[in-house]
Amino acid sequence: MKVYQTNEIRNIALIGGAKSGKTTIAESMLFEGKVINRKGSVDDKNTVSDYRPIETERQNSVHSTLLYTFYNNKKINIIDNPGFSDFIGETIAALSVADTAVLVVNGQSGVEATTETAYRQTELMNSPVVFTVNQMDHHGANFNETVNALKEYFGDKVTVVQYPVNPGEGFDTIIDLVYMKMLKFKDGGGEPEVLDIPESEKAKADELHLKLIENAAEGSEELMEKYFENDTLSLEDMREGIRLGLMTRAIFPVMVTSAKHGIGITRLMDFVVKSCPAPNDVEGKKTTDGREFNCNPEDPTALFIWKTSIEHHLGEVSYFKVYGGEVHEGQDLINPRTGNKERISQLYVVNGKNREKVEKVVAGDIATTIKLKDVRTNDSLMDPKIASAGFEPFPIPEPLYTVAIKAVNSADDEKLGAVLNEMHKTDPTIIVEYSRELKQQLVKTQGEFHLNTIKWYLDNEHKIEVETKPPKVPYRETITKTANASYRHKKQSGGAGQFGEVHLRVMPYHEGYKDPTDIPVRGTDVHDLPWGGKLVFNNCIVGGAIDSRFMPAILKGIMERMEEGPLTGSYARDIVVYIYDGKMHPVDSNEISFKLAGRNAFSEAFKQAGPKIMEPVYDVEVIVPEEMMGAVMTDLQGRRAMIMGMDAKGKNQIIRARVPLAEMQRYATSLSSLTSGRGVFSMKFAEYAQVPSDVQEKLLKEYEAQQQEEE
Repeated sequence: MKVYQTNEIRNIALIGGAKSGKTTIAESMLFEGKVINRKGSVDDKNTVSDYRPIETERQNSVHSTLLYTFYNNKKINIIDNPGFSDFIGETIAALSVADTAVLVVNGQSGVEATTETAYRQTELMNSPVVFTVNQMDHHGANFNETVNALKEYFGDKVTVVQYPVNPGEGFDTIIDLVYMKMLKFKDGGGEPEVLDIPESEKAKADELHLKLIENAAEGSEELMEKYFENDTLSLEDMREGIRLGLMTRAIFPVMVTSAKHGIGITRLMDFVVKSCPAPNDVEGKKTTDGREFNCNPEDPTALFIWKTSIEHHLGEVSYFKVYGGEVHEGQDLINPRTGNKERISQLYVVNGKNREKVEKVVAGDIATTIKLKDVRTNDSLMDPKIASAGFEPFPIPEPLYTVAIKAVNSADDEKLGAVLNEMHKTDPTIIVEYSRELKQQLVKTQGEFHLNTIKWYLDNEHKIEVETKPPKVPYRETITKTANASYRHKKQSGGAGQFGEVHLRVMPYHEGYKDPTDIPVRGTDVHDLPWGGKLVFNNCIVGGAIDSRFMPAILKGIMERMEEGPLTGSYARDIVVYIYDGKMHPVDSNEISFKLAGRNAFSEAFKQAGPKIMEPVYDVEVIVPEEMMGAVMTDLQGRRAMIMGMDAKGKNQIIRARVPLAEMQRYATSLSSLTSGRGVFSMKFAEYAQVPSDVQEKLLKEYEAQQQEEE
């Protein structure tokens, strides 16, 4: 394949809702670029993009797919992305390297929840956006309503560049407001017949053309001056204004297609090539130490790994974009994260599962390599001269749905752990961790559909049967008042015995607490607990009642009990302990005796000190359409939420609340159901707070029943 230079490359990400036709658009673009000689279809399960078994079975994209095509001697790299919001991590990764987002909108459904989700990611990544209203051949398609909805949701920057003359069945004709011509397409695609705009469409076309020129002129002061002087812009100036406006998100052009019939596809490709920014036009990518790369082939080699996949017969495949210089086979680069050298053994450009070997890749292009030693998504590979820092990573969205997972057959436990970690490598939004506290393997995802995808792979490819259940809640235990207790551990068995007696006092820890006046404190150790909170351990022994060498053993016994609190087995925290008396035996006293005496004395005192269970409470932010707010508020209040405030944001309302983690199980699914997928939420740990007495009673009974079952 010819080596394309930076200004001959365009990088686009196809994003938008499921069933909007992204994969079909990609297929049509490959066909028009003569990369394939026959178009596949999602229904026939033979598209270049959706080639994985899970995608052909479900008939929708699950992973992003890198493709390329050609138009007008330019190379267009296409990243086709899944439409479901559970796979939003794929979209964010694609937008981190694409120079334009082509946001595909279903012409029948208009602005859907997934359209909003995709648009939000372009805001996050500051991506230029071109809207493409697809499926205009459907009898239910309504272009005007869709454009009105786009403006309502995304503002007046939404600018019509084309509109359909005959939407619905038989759709084949578009008025193009850049060329000011009527384009008539043949069923199956190809270049259109270019005709003059008929009189019946002239007034509408002139009005929309004027609006397009006005918006394009805002791209720069120079263009604005030209527009004021001439009352219009030339074709080249208009394209330049659109390109500049795209880069600053000052204009969101709207195109029209019927990808199934190939209508509008060549014009979309023409628009991408002539009006969308090249890789060296857009804002540069910065390294963590502030250096900026602008896809300059003269710079030292610098590339960014935006995706990792594991392919049969190939192993691990690393997808990268070159931000500086050129990449050659056999080149040695440094990974700043590890400091290790990585050799680029082979370079490929890929179309789905099809790959073609190339000798080098130039700045601005996107390609793949294999068999790197220790490279993962979000890593960089740099020329040794500049390898002190890598590129800033793209943001990984916080998980919204957590389950505990385990293999049905315990012999598969190790294999399950390895497979889940491999999945995390290919999809960083899958978080896998073993909670020592909860004694559970946790999988955190973006939603239930995301989890079901993991299960599909475990069932079908790895043959591991698993069971999932809601994770336990990481409660904490503490005390609310002061209590004393003592415990004597005494054991006699043939040889040497065991003896230790400990008298102690416990009281709640809080900032500025005061030591009691009736016990002399001789030594204090403050322990910041790994699970949060403090243990303050005071030695108050006088007269040698307990030898100081046994104090560490007493502390160890108390710490063991705090790791498995007396109420529910949860971690205990924020307690002050005073060891003020005890007894020893000259022969039988040893460390184990005092460890057990300290542990049991602490347990007794804890139960008498007004023990309380504390639960994790999260700051939750929910964004919902105004008309759905009532149902969402009612649901939150049913989850023991404390509403902290509300704000308006466009057509949406933002609800801020504090909600106990125990009440947030399956909230992602519930919110989606309540809002028809339009609601989104985020949550962040806020604090531990005491549970209400009725909830505490219930938890104590559940723990007691569980203990009896285990006995």
